[in-house]
Amino acid sequence: MLKSLAARTALVTCVVAVMSVLVTAAVGIPLTATQANKAARQRLADDTKLTAELLRPRFVNTPRNPTDEENVAKRLAEQNIEVYLIRSGKADREGLPANVVKAIAAGQNVEVRLAKVGGRIRLVAGRPIGKDGNGVVLAEAPPGGALERFSSQLWIALLAGLAAGLIAGPLLARRIARPIRNVATAAKRLSAGDRTVTLSPDGPTEVAELAHAVNALTAALATSEGREREFLLSVSHELRTPLTTIRGYAEALADGVVGEEGAQRAGQTVLDEAERLDRLIADLLVLARLEAADLPIEVVDVDLTQLLATTAEAWGGRVASAGLVLRTELPPFPVPVSTDPGRIRQILDGLLENALRVVPAQAPLVLALYTSPSAAWIEVRDGGPGFTDEDLAVAFERGALSRRYQGVRKVGSGLGLALAARLSRRLGARIDAGHAPEGGARFTVTFPLRTVS
Repeated sequence: MLKSLAARTALVTCVVAVMSVLVTAAVGIPLTATQANKAARQRLADDTKLTAELLRPRFVNTPRNPTDEENVAKRLAEQNIEVYLIRSGKADREGLPANVVKAIAAGQNVEVRLAKVGGRIRLVAGRPIGKDGNGVVLAEAPPGGALERFSSQLWIALLAGLAAGLIAGPLLARRIARPIRNVATAAKRLSAGDRTVTLSPDGPTEVAELAHAVNALTAALATSEGREREFLLSVSHELRTPLTTIRGYAEALADGVVGEEGAQRAGQTVLDEAERLDRLIADLLVLARLEAADLPIEVVDVDLTQLLATTAEAWGGRVASAGLVLRTELPPFPVPVSTDPGRIRQILDGLLENALRVVPAQAPLVLALYTSPSAAWIEVRDGGPGFTDEDLAVAFERGALSRRYQGVRKVGSGLGLALAARLSRRLGARIDAGHAPEGGARFTVTFPLRTVS
């Protein structure tokens, strides 16, 4: 029942309303009692002074005004105030404390105080009249009426607070929960494939931020799915091309169109296309495992100088057969790092493969290694057509350059640079693309340097 935000908000509103009334009562009751007591004391003191003045003619040789005396007596009786007269140091009736009577008899004022009068606690105050031990004392019950009224009516305030919470709570809860419901509806539409979902960024700041976030997510999903579709189309094309070639030669061999003299060349072509398919599928599998974060990485101590020398030796024959000039720039000392040499070789092979595809004959291809006190970086540079600044911004996005240069220059599947970027991140390295001094592209893979003990 209380699992929804609306129900919980309504409950909290009611609780807050009731707690507000209780806190107000906790503060208000003592304040009310204090003020009531203070007012009662002041009133009793004033009544005592006035009564003493009006009764003075009874005790001294001055004309009396019975009407005034009767009015005072009547008013005091209406207020439940008892009047005690002191004559020659004695009270007109029993009940007053002896110390009060003694003070009046001595000509002293009795300020308002609590005392037991006739067995009951009362506020008493007295004034002497003349100098013969005469005076008047007033006694009044303590001011408990205001406090009692306040306490007896507290339940009314509690009910009013609860009613206000019950009315305002659901309204407030509905208003608070509406943006969340809208987001939930938008999320369901997004999960169903609707990429036209937008939320109006109205209301409080937090609600507006939530709407902006959902709108940004919608746009990002639409962009990502668009790129995925383009990538699938590109990969489909890359797969279809070697498959078409293999199928064509296979049909020619099966139909006897290719004779003995052309069988070897046809077989070599089929083998080359099969290897191309194998590389493409391998790249796709590696990318999928990288995105799933389960690609095995075997970190060992590696000498980058030796690793690059071995790579240059392995690629030397293939680069020479393509008519290119492979140059190495390696330091004359070991450069130790902790990494996976197999994955480093995979990155370098992909970068060199890309270069062989586009670099013209007799252009330079450079494999270099540089160091600083804190890092080492590998560079693969070439004298090919290179990239524009706009190309560099998307160089490592899957299939971006392949789509951009389709039909303009030789392109691959668009997986190589994306694979190199993801492998670099898994190894704790950083890869960057830039312009090479040889006129073409430059790719830099940077590693934190490790000192061998």
